[in-house]
Amino acid sequence: AAPQLQTLLLSGNCLRALPGGLLPAGASGLLPLLSQLEAADNGLQELDTGIAGLPALKTLDVSNNQLTEIPVELADCPKLKEINFKGNKLKDKRLEKMVNGCQTKSILEYLRVGGRGGGKGKGKQDNVDKEEGRKKKRERRQKKDSGDGEQDELEEVNKLLIKVLHISENPAPLVIKASPNIKEVRPFIVCCVVKGMNLKPGNALKRFLSAQTKLHEDICEKRTAATIATHDLQLIKGPLLYDAQPPNDLKIIPLGRKEIKAKDLVRQLQLEAEEQRKQKKRQNISGLHKYLQLLDGNENYPCLVDAEGAVISFPPITNSDKTKIKKSTSELFLEVTSGVSLQICKDIMDMLILKMAELNKFTLENKEEVSVSDDESDVISGPPNFNPSQTVHHENTPLIVEQVRVVDIDGNLKVLYPSKTDLTMASSLLTVIR
Repeated sequence: AAPQLQTLLLSGNCLRALPGGLLPAGASGLLPLLSQLEAADNGLQELDTGIAGLPALKTLDVSNNQLTEIPVELADCPKLKEINFKGNKLKDKRLEKMVNGCQTKSILEYLRVGGRGGGKGKGKQDNVDKEEGRKKKRERRQKKDSGDGEQDELEEVNKLLIKVLHISENPAPLVIKASPNIKEVRPFIVCCVVKGMNLKPGNALKRFLSAQTKLHEDICEKRTAATIATHDLQLIKGPLLYDAQPPNDLKIIPLGRKEIKAKDLVRQLQLEAEEQRKQKKRQNISGLHKYLQLLDGNENYPCLVDAEGAVISFPPITNSDKTKIKKSTSELFLEVTSGVSLQICKDIMDMLILKMAELNKFTLENKEEVSVSDDESDVISGPPNFNPSQTVHHENTPLIVEQVRVVDIDGNLKVLYPSKTDLTMASSLLTVIR
């Protein structure tokens, strides 16, 4: 034990491992004041998970070694402010990019959620647990929306109707090609087309935008699990390309703004966020600004590009103003993207379509004056929870959901939505005609 030791310099000693017993379980009792550990230019092949037991560690330098993984336990060091892992051939290439960019805060946050291929220890299990938690949350939400326990009270006439239009029935189906560039950035995408949505009456458009915002906050976990984007289909030129582009090359016309490079947009949003903090004298920020950290560590940014080369979506930040939904929009192109899993994309798309069917039925059964204004900047709360037993019966017109394929660059199918295994939840509220 060395209770007074504050600095330990071990660089350039041809070490293949840290001296035996240096970082055992419970190392906090042996080295309670160690704040600086330097072991650069050695031959270290593994960093022990006991690193988490150094309560005073502020600086860690293990650059130019032979490490292939960073233990996720490193994120548990309470005072760690500066780390250097440069010169190691890490298996996780995204993590390696963060390391080369000296992004200590982003690295620790990435490790805290388990990373991808996050090394040994609890991180992998944490990732599994988090995914299980997400799954249970989605199941609870779906069960709630399904009106479980009321099946006997619902008449078939009250059910929400959705008709699936198969690829074979569509003379000009929309296709999305996924570029190989997207694999290391935000690999998962699910898309479909919805027709028959009525956004003209009263606050119908506001309710739809509000519902999308609530899904982002809830099941999308503030866009960390997935991001939804909705577009006016008539303003899209297909086929589409799901790609990753350098921030200096990616150009978009963000909602309510002029055309700008992604690099400049991110910088602009960062400056606006700093100004918000100064004015409000608090750390919390609102709007697009709170999603900027989701881009940390990315050399390229994800985007959806139309046949004319125009970027229509830059997840998880913004859509393009070019394909903005208006009250006159009745045919919508929907996309859900994620860096977590394909199943999350599908589950969230299911929930979005269910909500759209619910909103459309609400609009049909609550007579509102048709409004021609497209000014929907003030998003209001959604409608009361839909309760079929309290509504007036009207002719039930189904929403049409057209299948959309995502293929690789050679045309091989990656995902088709909705497939026969999708839109199977909430059976007491929903009838799907296939």
